[in-house]
Amino acid sequence: MTRVSGINHVAVLTADLDRFVGFYREVFDLPVLFQEAAPGFRHAILRAGEACWLHPAEVIGNPHGTALPDMFTRGHLDHIALTAASAEAFALLREELVARGASDGKVEDLGAFHALWFRDPDGMRGEVSLIVDARLGGFHAPVPLSP
Repeated sequence: MTRVSGINHVAVLTADLDRFVGFYREVFDLPVLFQEAAPGFRHAILRAGEACWLHPAEVIGNPHGTALPDMFTRGHLDHIALTAASAEAFALLREELVARGASDGKVEDLGAFHALWFRDPDGMRGEVSLIVDARLGGFHAPVPLSP
C-alpha cells in the first residue's frame, strides 16, 4: 500500500506573481483559490486538480525568481508536470502554448504518457503529460511524435 496519493502542491518562486498567475490561469485554466500580499512577499494558491495546487510566491529581493534553463541544473525544483484531463485538452494546451511562444509544440512519446514541454513566463521549464497507458507500464526513452 502506498502512503501518498499524489502531489499536494508545488511551491515556485517567481519574479512577477501577476504574470505567473495570469499565465497558468489563461493557458491551463487554473482557478485562483487564494492570494495574499504582505510587505516584501506576495503569494497565491492555484488549483491544479482535485487535491493538487501550485503555490507561486514573489519575494522581494530573492535571486531565485527566474529559472535557470538547463535541465538538472535548476536547483531543488527542476520542473513541474501537469496531467492533461484528456487528449482533447492536451491538444488545446499544445495550441495555446505554441501560440504564446511558450512551446515549440513537439510531443514526446514516453510509452505510458506523451509529454509536451513549455517555458513559463519566468523561464521555468514545465511539462504537460497525457497518460496513454493507465497501467503506467512500458516507459521508455523519449521518442519524438509527428506533429
